[in-house]
Amino acid sequence: MSQQEATYGAEKIKILEGLEAVRKRPGMYIGTQDESGLHKMVYEVVDNSVDEAMAGHCSHILIKILPGNIIEVSDNGRGIPTGIHPDKGVSTIEVVLTILHAGGKFENDAYKVSGGLHGVGVSVVNALSEWLEVEVHQGGKLYYQKYFTGIPDKPVAVIGEAAGSGTTVRFKADASIFTTTEFQYDMLSSRFREMAFLNKGLNLKVQDLRKEDGHSAEFNYSGGIVSFVELLNESRHPIHDKVIHFESQKDGVMAEVALQYSDTYSENIFCFTNAINNSLGGTHLEGFRAALTRTMNDFLKKDANSAKKMDTGFSGEDVREGLTAVISIKVPQPQFNSQTKEKLVNAEVKGIMQTIVSERLTLYFEENPNIIKKIIEKSMLAAKAREAARKARDLTRRKTVLEGGGLPGKLADCSEKDPAFSELYLVEGDSAGGSAKQGRDRNTQAILPLKGKILNVEKSRLDKMLANEEIRTLISAMGTGIGGDEFNVEKIRYHKIVIMTDADIDGSHIRTLLLTFFFRYMRPIIERGYLYIAQPPLYQIKKGQEADYAYSDREKDEILAKHGKEAKTIIQRYKGLGEMNPEQLWETTMDPAKRVVLQVRLDDLVEAEETFTTLMGDEVGPRRRFIEDNALKVANLDL
Repeated sequence: MSQQEATYGAEKIKILEGLEAVRKRPGMYIGTQDESGLHKMVYEVVDNSVDEAMAGHCSHILIKILPGNIIEVSDNGRGIPTGIHPDKGVSTIEVVLTILHAGGKFENDAYKVSGGLHGVGVSVVNALSEWLEVEVHQGGKLYYQKYFTGIPDKPVAVIGEAAGSGTTVRFKADASIFTTTEFQYDMLSSRFREMAFLNKGLNLKVQDLRKEDGHSAEFNYSGGIVSFVELLNESRHPIHDKVIHFESQKDGVMAEVALQYSDTYSENIFCFTNAINNSLGGTHLEGFRAALTRTMNDFLKKDANSAKKMDTGFSGEDVREGLTAVISIKVPQPQFNSQTKEKLVNAEVKGIMQTIVSERLTLYFEENPNIIKKIIEKSMLAAKAREAARKARDLTRRKTVLEGGGLPGKLADCSEKDPAFSELYLVEGDSAGGSAKQGRDRNTQAILPLKGKILNVEKSRLDKMLANEEIRTLISAMGTGIGGDEFNVEKIRYHKIVIMTDADIDGSHIRTLLLTFFFRYMRPIIERGYLYIAQPPLYQIKKGQEADYAYSDREKDEILAKHGKEAKTIIQRYKGLGEMNPEQLWETTMDPAKRVVLQVRLDDLVEAEETFTTLMGDEVGPRRRFIEDNALKVANLDL
């Protein structure tokens, strides 16, 4: 036995007491320690209030961002129990705030359903806060306790009288834990608008009080998830006017579904369990999809004329083209893939959803034959396009084999073969592409010049997309394939894909077209954090032989102020990447040690969905309103 082995005994095993484990390994409990994890702190607190609402004891929730990035969440629920806990000998408030897995959600008679099953939410928030204070209104009294990094300052005390009931939690996130403690109003308001849709009649108000003229929004939707679908389809052309909606219960699971088809080509399904967004879906989504495909094929068989035109039945892709749906289920004992609850894994839910959706859709379509006829016609067109896309993919693969090599000729590839260390620059135009090829690091940086504007995929099916040369070249360079079962993000050839376009209106349009393509057809690339936007400088400021680069008007003014009247200063405004020689392009935009790149993230899928549909869809009215609302926020727009 080695000396190292001999010294490894029981005394080496460290037991982390109380909330110490949370502070030691915050990622295990909150997901990330960046902006995403920071905002999840707020969601965890609000989820407790929403659980009260789902139990029928809360009608109003108020979320405030106070000066100093302090969060305050108040509700008019029953309030955290204040009595002395029989096992711990202290107020139950302190137990809930300081002990993991302590909460009413583990007792079925306290909460029939809840989002925070894991029972770690508010105690984790407490552990990861510089300080937190809680106030409980109950029985005419106001109870109070404050904590520092999860440790109680004093025992729970009655500090006054109070009317009604409810809980207020106020906290300041710990800057030593999180990379940022700056809360984003837009992220919070979007999330809580979503929560209001899922809890019909619940009033959620968000206030940003960090400035005198701060933002404020109030959400209350009597239409529930029907209103949600109507909002999502606001910029589309539905093929049937009324949203299909049903609720049903089976084996203790309550399912509510709202869906509507439009003349678009993408599928948009949002899944929730106990009001928690499951961004990766799960067994409720699997059950819904299976039931939808089976039901549509059953009705196809009943329509003799339509059935004759189809060699085979519909695939799942066919029947989901143009579908917008919201699935909201309530499960007494939900199981998720992780603490972040992105995916529901309860096996029994799939069969329950299949039964409910099949029964209710069949009944609805039998009572509304005109609607099912329109949906079948659309699905048949989707099936034909799918077959055409398959042939186009096969043809592309055959051409690749005949021509030798699997990569497009326009691509200047890098020598590195490990995707983790490889970058692909998507560059606007041959001129800038030429400079980028000369200035790059050939070991790790690949360059793909794109000619003109790619196809707007928001208005195109996959078969039409595959007929577009620039899109085919892009797909080939990526290595992932595209469409349905063909797409596989694990085969991607680069873990950093950088969109590099000019800082003018055409460059902005090309960038938006590319972002739409990735969002609609390669979303896992965005979700994995592989997509970036280059930030080329706007100005070169020369003083004699020295040159500085400014990436904003503010930087330009700072550089000019620094130069003062030392010598004649020449300011060059870059209108395009092609105006920079290879050395300048490398130094300012491509050198990993100096460049600035923005990572494309999907913090709010619903808002992203709305934005792409508004900007790239057919409806002019919503697009005009979007431009009018956001025009004043635009800087450095070069017309």
